[in-house]
Amino acid sequence: MAVKIRLARKGRKKLAFYHIVVADSRSPRDGRYIEKIGSYNPVTNPATIELDFDKALGWLQNGALPTDTCRAILSYKGVMLKKHLLEGIKKGAFDEAEAARRFEEWVNQNEAKIEAKKSGLEKSKDDELGSRLAEEKRINEARTAKLAKRKAEQDAKLVREVAAAAAGEEVEAPEAEHNASEEVAEDKPQE
Repeated sequence: MAVKIRLARKGRKKLAFYHIVVADSRSPRDGRYIEKIGSYNPVTNPATIELDFDKALGWLQNGALPTDTCRAILSYKGVMLKKHLLEGIKKGAFDEAEAARRFEEWVNQNEAKIEAKKSGLEKSKDDELGSRLAEEKRINEARTAKLAKRKAEQDAKLVREVAAAAAGEEVEAPEAEHNASEEVAEDKPQE
C-alpha cells in the first residue's frame, strides 16, 4: 500500500480550498483518508497554509510520498528541509546544533520574504487606492467645473431674458404709439 500526502478539494466553484491529507494512493481524491495534517487556501494572496509540522515530518520519515503540489507546500513550510537536515544528522554530516542553526536561519529568511511580499502587496494596494482617489478627485473637479459653467450660462441667459423683458416692455410702449400713428395714417385717404 503506497501512502501519499496530497490535497483533497473542498469549497465551492471558483472558491476552492484544500485539505492536506495522508491517504492511500488508491482512494479517490476527495474520498477516504488516513489523517488530515493541514489546509491550503490558494484564493488568498499570499496563499494561506496551515500545517501540522510534526505530523507532516513524521509521515515523510515513515515513507509517505508527497504529490508535486504538496511537495511545494511542504518545502515552503520547511518540512522538506527539516527532513533533509535530520537525514544529514543520521549520516553524521553535522551535529544537531548545526542542523538547528541552519533551520533557524532558513526560517528567518523565509519569514522575511513572506513579510516583504505582504508589505509589497499592502503598498501596491495603497498606491492603487491613492491613484483611484486622485482620479476620482480629478473627475469630480471636472464635473464641478462643468456644472459651474452650465450654471453661469443659465444665470447669464436668465439675466439676458430679464433685461430683454425689461427692455421689451419699454420698447413695446413706443411701438404701440408708432403702430397707432400708422393706423391713423392708413385711415386717411391718399391725395
